[in-house]
Amino acid sequence: MKITPVVMAGGSGTRLWPLSRSQYPKQFLRLNSKYSLLQETLLRTDGLDTDTAVIIGNENHRFLIAEQLRELGRSDSRIILEPAGRNTAPAIALAALDVQARQGDGLLLVMAADHVIEDVAAFEASVARALTLAQSGKLTTFGIVPTHPETGYGYIKAGNALADAGFEVAQFVEKPDVDTATAYLASGDYCWNSGMFMFSASQYLQALQQFAPDMYQACAEAYACNQSDLDFIRVDKAAFERSPSDSVDYAIMERTTEAAMVTLDAGWSDVGSWSAIWDIDNKDDQGNAFHGDVVTFNTHNTLIHGANRLIATVGLQDMVIVDTKDALLVAAKDQVQDIKKILTPLEGREELADHREVYRPWGRMDAIDKGERYQVRNVTIKPGAKIAKQMHYHRAEHWVVVSGTAKVVVGDNEQVLTENQSTYIPLGVAHSIENVGKVDLKVIEVHSGGYLSEDDVVRFNQQGRD
Repeated sequence: MKITPVVMAGGSGTRLWPLSRSQYPKQFLRLNSKYSLLQETLLRTDGLDTDTAVIIGNENHRFLIAEQLRELGRSDSRIILEPAGRNTAPAIALAALDVQARQGDGLLLVMAADHVIEDVAAFEASVARALTLAQSGKLTTFGIVPTHPETGYGYIKAGNALADAGFEVAQFVEKPDVDTATAYLASGDYCWNSGMFMFSASQYLQALQQFAPDMYQACAEAYACNQSDLDFIRVDKAAFERSPSDSVDYAIMERTTEAAMVTLDAGWSDVGSWSAIWDIDNKDDQGNAFHGDVVTFNTHNTLIHGANRLIATVGLQDMVIVDTKDALLVAAKDQVQDIKKILTPLEGREELADHREVYRPWGRMDAIDKGERYQVRNVTIKPGAKIAKQMHYHRAEHWVVVSGTAKVVVGDNEQVLTENQSTYIPLGVAHSIENVGKVDLKVIEVHSGGYLSEDDVVRFNQQGRD
């Protein structure tokens, strides 16, 4: 029986602001690799005997997921969209129902999309042990071998050994205080709770029916009405919203007598803060971790993350600097957990939710300038992609092709534009643009008018919709 990777990609945390935002959370970030955390999660399963992956995400992030899967050449993965947040137990239920519907049964390897695992060989060895337990009917979780008395994680106490594969779960415990965490570490009986699992689809759904029947019923009804939409699988919203919201730990793992644990000692981190990023990053002989164009003097134990301009520092110690196109964070490394305290004053501001550059099914756009009666965007359209035919009541547009080949329709006029050619779209005139070339189409788009908000749009079809 092959393993189905199930990747939970619906989180929207902002602990890594300003790089991570609610519309672009950390699972989509490239932190210390050319791949995002989501992509790394999928890539580390390459050495396993796997079936088609299932990604559980939400409406707001659907195009990000699809684009990052396309970059990996894994567009065949199944992207199931949650109509509402209901925690991990219902999300896993949708994946289990999908596997059961397609295969009759299968083994699920449930992983968060936003964790780092440095030692892939050790990960594979733990998965092999979990496979043995899951095939015997156990609901198996992965316990991280602790390296220090951590108060930010829940813990799992190991019970009786299960041959050479793992242990029974004696107890799940909440986040401890420092003294309790120190005692846990000294005992050698406790592991950090990773939130990773392996079990068969049938075993999980049977446990859900037993311990959370209302949740099972709601998820089953929601999945039974699933529909395909572009790259995505949508389930019935009303039925799914009837599901109770609960984690898999509370809904099942703490109640079942079939819970088992395998240990995982593989350089795991949930990268929950900028200091955690510094911990796992490559550092120079001064303890600095740099990304981007950075020049420093007398700077030590500092993380600098920039991608758009030169960053120069003098005389810094134990700092975090994160520079994006529209926001800059400067923080003491030992106080980055307090970033959340500056987010409340940012409520209502675009910098809290969105990056300047946003993704769409046809490509992406970067809002490079904006004034009282104008805004300018750098628009990239993928080969073969098309922006939906639309019109605007309150703004006119100019399109200038920077590179690539565009088929442009403005009213009844159709033309092909190439580099350095442009067109004008008066307000109230229907228009569309399509990349008919083999490379990305790059266009500078200028809006002018008295009302420039995104709700001034009438779409005439859904192809390439936003």
